[in-house]
Amino acid sequence: MKAVILAGGMGTRLREETEYRPKPMVEIGGRPILWHIMKNLSCQDLNDFVICLGYKGDYIKDFFLNYEARVNDITIELGHDGPSFQHSKSEEEHWKITLANTGLNTMTGGRIFRIRDHVKGERFLCTYGDGLADIDLKALLDFHISHKKVATVTAVRPTSRFGAIEIDAKNQVNSFAEKPKAEQWINGGFFIFEPKVFEYLDADCVLEREPLENIANDGQLMAYHHKGFWQPMDTYRETQELNELWSTSKAPWKNW
Repeated sequence: MKAVILAGGMGTRLREETEYRPKPMVEIGGRPILWHIMKNLSCQDLNDFVICLGYKGDYIKDFFLNYEARVNDITIELGHDGPSFQHSKSEEEHWKITLANTGLNTMTGGRIFRIRDHVKGERFLCTYGDGLADIDLKALLDFHISHKKVATVTAVRPTSRFGAIEIDAKNQVNSFAEKPKAEQWINGGFFIFEPKVFEYLDADCVLEREPLENIANDGQLMAYHHKGFWQPMDTYRETQELNELWSTSKAPWKNW
Protein backbone atom coordinates (compact mmCIF):
# COMPACT_ATOMS: atom_id res chain seq x y z
CA MET A 1 0.00 0.00 0.00
CA LYS A 2 1.22 3.48 -0.86
CA ALA A 3 1.01 6.58 1.30
CA VAL A 4 -0.11 9.74 -0.48
CA ILE A 5 0.96 12.87 1.39
CA LEU A 6 -0.57 16.26 0.60
CA ALA A 7 2.37 18.68 0.72
CA GLY A 8 1.44 21.44 -1.71
CA GLY A 9 -0.43 24.04 0.34
CA MET A 10 0.88 27.53 1.02
CA GLY A 11 0.62 27.37 4.82
CA THR A 12 -0.59 30.96 5.11
CA ARG A 13 -1.42 30.62 8.82
CA LEU A 14 2.23 29.83 9.52
CA ARG A 15 3.70 32.67 7.50
CA GLU A 16 6.58 33.09 9.95
CA GLU A 17 7.96 29.78 8.69
CA THR A 18 6.49 29.34 5.21
CA GLU A 19 7.57 32.53 3.48
CA TYR A 20 10.76 30.81 2.36
CA ARG A 21 9.92 27.10 2.48
CA PRO A 22 6.84 24.87 2.18
CA LYS A 23 5.02 24.06 5.40
CA PRO A 24 5.89 20.32 5.36
CA MET A 25 9.56 21.33 5.50
CA VAL A 26 9.21 23.29 8.75
CA GLU A 27 11.48 21.49 11.18
CA ILE A 28 10.76 19.56 14.34
CA GLY A 29 13.99 18.67 16.13
CA GLY A 30 16.10 19.50 13.09
CA ARG A 31 14.12 17.38 10.60
CA PRO A 32 11.11 18.46 8.50
CA ILE A 33 7.69 17.50 9.85
CA LEU A 34 7.22 15.67 6.54
CA TRP A 35 10.15 13.40 7.47
CA HIS A 36 8.60 12.70 10.88
CA ILE A 37 5.31 11.66 9.23
CA MET A 38 7.11 9.39 6.78
CA LYS A 39 9.35 7.91 9.47
CA ASN A 40 6.35 7.06 11.65
CA LEU A 41 4.62 5.30 8.74
CA SER A 42 7.82 3.58 7.66
CA CYS A 43 8.25 2.04 11.11
CA GLN A 44 4.84 0.47 10.49
CA ASP A 45 6.01 -1.09 7.21
CA LEU A 46 4.67 1.56 4.85
CA ASN A 47 7.64 2.63 2.71
CA ASP A 48 6.18 3.61 -0.67
CA PHE A 49 5.33 7.33 -0.72
CA VAL A 50 3.69 9.66 -3.22
CA ILE A 51 4.20 13.29 -2.20
CA CYS A 52 1.88 15.83 -3.83
CA LEU A 53 3.91 18.97 -4.45
CA GLY A 54 2.76 22.53 -5.02
CA TYR A 55 4.00 25.64 -3.23
CA LYS A 56 7.83 25.66 -3.27
CA GLY A 57 7.82 22.01 -4.30
CA ASP A 58 11.42 22.26 -5.53
CA TYR A 59 12.47 22.68 -1.89
CA ILE A 60 11.10 19.21 -1.12
CA LYS A 61 12.64 17.76 -4.27
CA ASP A 62 16.05 19.14 -3.38
CA PHE A 63 15.78 17.74 0.14
CA PHE A 64 15.24 14.18 -1.04
CA LEU A 65 17.55 14.34 -4.05
CA ASN A 66 20.37 15.28 -1.66
CA TYR A 67 19.11 13.25 1.27
CA GLU A 68 22.01 10.82 1.64
CA ALA A 69 24.53 13.64 1.60
CA ARG A 70 22.52 15.52 4.21
CA VAL A 71 22.31 12.73 6.77
CA ASN A 72 25.61 10.89 6.31
CA ASP A 73 29.30 11.71 6.66
CA ILE A 74 30.86 12.31 3.24
CA THR A 75 34.34 13.00 1.96
CA ILE A 76 34.77 15.32 -1.01
CA GLU A 77 38.03 15.64 -2.92
CA LEU A 78 38.05 18.98 -4.66
CA GLY A 79 39.80 19.16 -8.02
CA HIS A 80 39.07 15.52 -8.85
CA ASP A 81 36.56 14.18 -11.36
CA GLY A 82 35.36 11.38 -9.16
CA PRO A 83 32.31 11.57 -6.87
CA SER A 84 32.39 12.20 -3.16
CA PHE A 85 32.65 9.23 -0.83
CA GLN A 86 29.74 8.43 1.45
CA HIS A 87 30.78 6.73 4.67
CA SER A 88 27.47 5.09 5.58
CA LYS A 89 23.91 4.50 4.41
CA SER A 90 20.81 6.07 5.87
CA GLU A 91 18.21 4.04 7.72
CA GLU A 92 15.69 5.22 5.14
CA GLU A 93 17.42 3.56 2.18
CA HIS A 94 14.37 1.32 1.60
CA TRP A 95 12.02 4.26 1.05
CA LYS A 96 10.54 4.70 -2.41
CA ILE A 97 9.45 8.31 -2.95
CA THR A 98 7.49 9.66 -5.91
CA LEU A 99 7.57 13.47 -6.01
CA ALA A 100 4.55 14.55 -8.05
CA ASN A 101 3.98 18.11 -9.26
CA THR A 102 0.26 18.67 -8.67
CA GLY A 103 0.03 22.41 -9.28
CA LEU A 104 0.59 25.57 -7.29
CA ASN A 105 -3.05 26.41 -6.55
CA THR A 106 -4.61 22.95 -6.77
CA MET A 107 -7.04 22.00 -4.00
CA THR A 108 -6.66 18.86 -1.86
CA GLY A 109 -9.01 16.67 -3.88
CA GLY A 110 -7.47 17.84 -7.12
CA ARG A 111 -4.01 16.90 -5.90
CA ILE A 112 -5.15 13.35 -5.14
CA PHE A 113 -6.92 13.14 -8.51
CA ARG A 114 -3.73 14.14 -10.31
CA ILE A 115 -1.66 11.32 -8.80
CA ARG A 116 -4.17 8.58 -9.67
CA ASP A 117 -1.71 6.94 -12.10
CA HIS A 118 0.87 6.64 -9.31
CA VAL A 119 -1.38 4.49 -7.11
CA LYS A 120 -2.29 2.21 -10.05
CA GLY A 121 -5.77 1.22 -9.00
CA GLU A 122 -4.74 0.13 -5.50
CA ARG A 123 -5.97 0.91 -2.02
CA PHE A 124 -3.91 3.75 -0.49
CA LEU A 125 -3.43 5.79 2.65
CA CYS A 126 -3.70 9.56 2.36
CA THR A 127 -2.70 12.16 4.92
CA TYR A 128 -1.69 15.78 5.27
CA GLY A 129 1.94 16.89 5.36
CA ASP A 130 1.56 19.05 8.46
CA GLY A 131 0.23 16.89 11.28
CA LEU A 132 1.59 14.22 13.62
CA ALA A 133 -0.11 11.36 15.42
CA ASP A 134 0.70 8.07 17.13
CA ILE A 135 -1.68 6.37 14.71
CA ASP A 136 -1.81 2.56 14.74
CA LEU A 137 -1.69 1.89 11.03
CA LYS A 138 -2.49 -1.82 11.32
CA ALA A 139 -5.59 -1.14 13.42
CA LEU A 140 -6.69 1.56 10.97
CA LEU A 141 -6.21 -0.74 7.99
CA ASP A 142 -7.93 -3.69 9.68
CA PHE A 143 -10.92 -1.47 10.46
CA HIS A 144 -11.08 -0.26 6.87
CA ILE A 145 -10.91 -3.77 5.41
CA SER A 146 -13.60 -4.98 7.82
CA HIS A 147 -16.32 -2.58 6.64
CA LYS A 148 -15.65 -2.89 2.88
CA LYS A 149 -16.55 0.73 2.13
CA VAL A 150 -14.85 3.22 -0.22
CA ALA A 151 -13.25 5.36 2.46
CA THR A 152 -12.21 5.59 6.09
CA VAL A 153 -11.43 8.85 7.84
CA THR A 154 -9.58 9.02 11.13
CA ALA A 155 -11.69 10.91 13.66
CA VAL A 156 -9.94 12.72 16.51
CA ARG A 157 -10.89 14.95 19.41
CA PRO A 158 -8.52 17.94 19.48
CA THR A 159 -7.24 19.48 22.67
CA SER A 160 -8.83 22.83 23.47
CA ARG A 161 -6.54 25.85 23.50
CA PHE A 162 -8.22 27.10 26.67
CA GLY A 163 -9.09 25.76 30.08
CA ALA A 164 -12.70 24.69 30.64
CA ILE A 165 -14.68 25.46 33.78
CA GLU A 166 -18.02 24.11 34.97
CA ILE A 167 -20.07 26.71 36.87
CA ASP A 168 -23.25 26.05 38.85
CA ALA A 169 -26.27 28.34 39.33
CA LYS A 170 -24.56 30.10 42.24
CA ASN A 171 -21.48 30.87 40.14
CA GLN A 172 -19.39 28.33 42.04
CA VAL A 173 -16.80 26.54 39.92
CA ASN A 174 -17.39 22.81 40.28
CA SER A 175 -14.58 21.69 38.01
CA PHE A 176 -11.60 23.12 36.19
CA ALA A 177 -9.75 21.38 33.37
CA GLU A 178 -6.71 22.87 31.65
CA LYS A 179 -6.93 22.32 27.88
CA PRO A 180 -9.37 19.39 27.91
CA LYS A 181 -10.26 17.27 24.91
CA ALA A 182 -13.07 18.73 22.81
CA GLU A 183 -16.39 16.88 22.81
CA GLN A 184 -16.80 16.84 19.03
CA TRP A 185 -14.92 14.49 16.72
CA ILE A 186 -13.18 16.11 13.74
CA ASN A 187 -11.28 15.05 10.63
CA GLY A 188 -7.77 14.07 11.70
CA GLY A 189 -6.56 13.03 8.26
CA PHE A 190 -5.05 9.55 7.82
CA PHE A 191 -7.60 8.36 5.31
CA ILE A 192 -7.72 4.94 3.68
CA PHE A 193 -9.18 5.06 0.17
CA GLU A 194 -10.22 2.38 -2.27
CA PRO A 195 -9.62 3.10 -6.00
CA LYS A 196 -13.33 3.89 -6.38
CA VAL A 197 -12.64 7.20 -4.58
CA PHE A 198 -11.47 8.67 -7.91
CA GLU A 199 -15.06 8.51 -9.15
CA TYR A 200 -15.81 11.25 -6.62
CA LEU A 201 -12.81 13.44 -7.49
CA ASP A 202 -11.83 15.82 -10.27
CA ALA A 203 -8.90 18.11 -10.98
CA ASP A 204 -10.42 21.13 -9.20
CA CYS A 205 -12.21 19.72 -6.16
CA VAL A 206 -11.65 20.21 -2.44
CA LEU A 207 -11.52 16.78 -0.82
CA GLU A 208 -13.18 17.93 2.39
CA ARG A 209 -16.23 19.36 0.60
CA GLU A 210 -18.22 17.67 -2.18
CA PRO A 211 -16.15 14.47 -2.48
CA LEU A 212 -16.32 13.46 1.18
CA GLU A 213 -19.85 14.82 1.51
CA ASN A 214 -20.98 12.69 -1.45
CA ILE A 215 -19.11 9.61 -0.24
CA ALA A 216 -20.82 10.02 3.14
CA ASN A 217 -24.23 10.54 1.49
CA ASP A 218 -23.72 7.30 -0.43
CA GLY A 219 -23.04 5.46 2.84
CA GLN A 220 -19.45 4.76 1.84
CA LEU A 221 -17.52 6.69 4.52
CA MET A 222 -16.62 5.19 7.89
CA ALA A 223 -14.80 6.76 10.85
CA TYR A 224 -11.93 5.18 12.73
CA HIS A 225 -11.77 6.71 16.21
CA HIS A 226 -8.23 7.60 17.23
CA LYS A 227 -8.05 8.44 20.92
CA GLY A 228 -4.30 8.85 21.13
CA PHE A 229 -2.00 11.73 20.30
CA TRP A 230 -2.84 13.98 17.34
CA GLN A 231 -1.49 17.46 16.69
CA PRO A 232 -1.59 19.61 13.56
CA MET A 233 1.02 22.29 12.94
CA ASP A 234 -1.13 25.24 11.91
CA THR A 235 0.44 28.00 13.99
CA TYR A 236 3.84 29.06 15.28
CA ARG A 237 2.66 28.17 18.79
CA GLU A 238 1.96 24.59 17.69
CA THR A 239 5.38 24.41 16.03
CA GLN A 240 6.96 25.37 19.35
CA GLU A 241 4.84 22.80 21.22
CA LEU A 242 5.91 19.99 18.88
CA ASN A 243 9.55 20.99 19.20
CA GLU A 244 9.21 21.01 22.97
CA LEU A 245 7.82 17.48 22.93
CA TRP A 246 10.72 16.36 20.76
CA SER A 247 13.44 18.09 22.79
CA THR A 248 12.15 16.60 26.06
CA SER A 249 11.90 13.06 24.58
CA LYS A 250 8.12 13.08 24.98
CA ALA A 251 7.17 12.86 21.29
CA PRO A 252 4.29 10.33 21.11
CA TRP A 253 4.70 9.86 17.35
CA LYS A 254 8.31 8.68 17.68
CA ASN A 255 8.15 4.91 17.14
CA TRP A 256 11.79 4.44 16.07
